[in-house]
Amino acid sequence: MAVDDRLPAHLEVSGLIRAVDAAGGFATVISKGERTAGTIMVVCCDRATQARAYERMPQLDGSRKWVLSRKQEAENPREFTEWCNRRGEQDEDLWIVELDIVNAERFIDVKPFTS
Repeated sequence: MAVDDRLPAHLEVSGLIRAVDAAGGFATVISKGERTAGTIMVVCCDRATQARAYERMPQLDGSRKWVLSRKQEAENPREFTEWCNRRGEQDEDLWIVELDIVNAERFIDVKPFTS
């Protein structure tokens, strides 16, 4: 898919939320970004694992792949939340979406997280 052919951010976020809800989980927008061309950060969490933040990063072939940007550490869980808040402040176009469901990575086509 070419950059110009990307799905508008608000539609992609809406689709993620509906898919997680349909699977019995909970999803919410933590921070709204630019409606059409905003970037998306997905925070995956559930009771059994630490939170993980994924962002799409440009690849050499021109594609954009979900990459693990940050993982919550058990020793200092607040640091992860502070980092997410700073990311939102740094990029006004950024959408931050939390997916609270087991194996949340499946909704962004990433291999399941293992500790």
